[in-house]
Amino acid sequence: MKDLRSIFILLNILFGLNAFAGSSISYYPGTDPYTNNPSHKDTVKADLSRALSINDSLLRFPAYDVYTDFDTSVIHVVEHMNMSNFTDTIRVLVNDPAYCGYCHPFRGNVTSGFGYRHGQPHFGEDIKLEIGDSVHAAFEGKVRIAKRNKSYGNVVIIRHANGLETYYAHLSKLLVEPGQDVDAGTIIGLGGNTGHSFGSHLHFEVRYKGMPIDPNDVVNFAEFKLKSDTFLITKKTFDYSTKRVGGGSTGTYTAKTTGPHGKPLYVRYYNIRKGDTLNSIAKRYGTTVTLLCRMNGIKATANLQVGKKLKVG
Repeated sequence: MKDLRSIFILLNILFGLNAFAGSSISYYPGTDPYTNNPSHKDTVKADLSRALSINDSLLRFPAYDVYTDFDTSVIHVVEHMNMSNFTDTIRVLVNDPAYCGYCHPFRGNVTSGFGYRHGQPHFGEDIKLEIGDSVHAAFEGKVRIAKRNKSYGNVVIIRHANGLETYYAHLSKLLVEPGQDVDAGTIIGLGGNTGHSFGSHLHFEVRYKGMPIDPNDVVNFAEFKLKSDTFLITKKTFDYSTKRVGGGSTGTYTAKTTGPHGKPLYVRYYNIRKGDTLNSIAKRYGTTVTLLCRMNGIKATANLQVGKKLKVG
């Protein structure tokens, strides 16, 4: 009986007979793949279920060697890395010839970058678009999340074979569903202004095991392409308190160490150009002339000098 069971398990591993069990489940290896019930008591069935579950994980889900589950209900995975003991270097192949390359989610200007704004974390790049514009998957992968969220609004999260997950938030419409396979360039939703959003834009995140990565470390947002075929994840990747954070072509972030609860606080500066006014700059950064004046200690009637830096957030 033991030999027969081993042969049956081996056949499943070779031929992947256990199909993906639907697109709306939270799937955890180690549970019954049909009931998803971890309290199953039948020893023989439980052993077989675990074998099939592990097989299903290996054959059906991207980055099976990085994650222990494929949860289609929880936004952020709980497999956070312990950065206090992290000394490794993880090599992530972001442009693998075996897959279909990279596609920029939307070719728009970056309006707000990765970092902390007024002491609050902003772990992505905001890309300007109009409601209804097509948003594309950056890489090939499988949709883990496609639903409405209070903060993100309509959000799509895709897991990729290299272990990265990409987030696409504030969409007006979802065009994919959990469990769906997508290629780089697949239209996954339409641009919008849902959730905690002020003005239509795409909030784009890159994460590894739940930990945010500055998208500027991976993508050249000015040229709409990858910076390199390979990305190295080290402890420094998550050292937000000492990083210089890119804010797109219209400004830069400079780190401060006075954030609340020991968190870093980033101050954004804009380089004044010919023809700029306080009103036009305020509109560009989603703020007000009053706040700009308060941050910079100037009056609304102040003359703006070309080339000077203006604090904008």
